[in-house]
Amino acid sequence: MTQIQLTINGHTKTIEAPPMKRLLDVLREDLYLTGAKEGCGEGECGACAVLLNGDLVNSCLIPVLQAEGAEITTIEGLAIDKKLHPIQQCFLENGGAQCGICTPGMILATHHLLDKHPQPTLLQIQEGLSGNLCRCTGYMRIFNAVEAAALTGAAK
Repeated sequence: MTQIQLTINGHTKTIEAPPMKRLLDVLREDLYLTGAKEGCGEGECGACAVLLNGDLVNSCLIPVLQAEGAEITTIEGLAIDKKLHPIQQCFLENGGAQCGICTPGMILATHHLLDKHPQPTLLQIQEGLSGNLCRCTGYMRIFNAVEAAALTGAAK
């Protein structure tokens, strides 16, 4: 067991965990942040995506020791004063969320994309979300939600 300090959604946490325990498991089992989902466990689906020091990563591939001292944002950290983040609101309003397994990862991928490209083209949206799989939609509602979020200035 190793003592590891992380900043999760703006709050510093110190945990004790095996150094090779997956960040996904620490988030879900130790910190009770269940927004990141176990999808494939191989970094292929994006259901477990979080922001690690501003980079979009699959938390199923990150040993918690690698996250020592990092700033991590999960889907739970996007809401402001219990009010949905504009990106979350756009996903809700545009039908970008179906069963919900991929939704947290899609929203964090959108956040990451809009930070880099506040007014993305459809091709940039497709590329920005390419690491996230959805088994419920034909993606158009998700793309529409991203476009709507860009129009709201959600990247600010």
